[in-house]
Amino acid sequence: MGTKVKAIERNVAFEKGKQKWAYVMQADLYGQLTQSKVIEEAAVRSGLAKQVINAAWGAIGAVITAWATEGHSVAVPGLGSLRFGLNSTAVEDVNKVSSSLINRRYIIFVPNADIKEELAKTSVNITCYDRNGKIVKQVTSADKNDTGEDDNKDNTNQGGGTSQGGGTSQEGGGTNQGGDSSQGGGTTEGGGGDDNVSL
Repeated sequence: MGTKVKAIERNVAFEKGKQKWAYVMQADLYGQLTQSKVIEEAAVRSGLAKQVINAAWGAIGAVITAWATEGHSVAVPGLGSLRFGLNSTAVEDVNKVSSSLINRRYIIFVPNADIKEELAKTSVNITCYDRNGKIVKQVTSADKNDTGEDDNKDNTNQGGGTSQGGGTSQEGGGTNQGGDSSQGGGTTEGGGGDDNVSL
């Protein structure tokens, strides 16, 4: 089964009173799997009892929470890694630096190579809707597409003087990873392919 995508005709003009219609694509989610459903499926695939999977699930979640909140990038088995990041307001006077300058805290998820490869080779099913909501075209593609690693390579600063989601010098983005430090600093690992989830 391929990834479902909607291409909806929208007015993309920035100036008030003007119209510029274009088809804008977005992912069409099937729905959300509950924790119990995930545990049930994992039990079937692994041959382990649901109670064992449930206990492991809880323990892994506790480990990730404990270590990530201390500033570590924590591996998520089979998926990648995650850590916390933040956006803040920049100030010139060091005496004004405080936690009140933090505007947003979020989770940075960095998928592993296997997930990116699977995403790249997954077929895409696109349904096109005109401005009236009528289906005008359906497209199915099995072509490999960009997995989103370079989506934000030109976006070098998202607040607080740190580089968030931008490409690093090794990836051709030419931005500074980690602000003034070589590690951490609320930067993302792996460029713009990260998924930021607000807390």
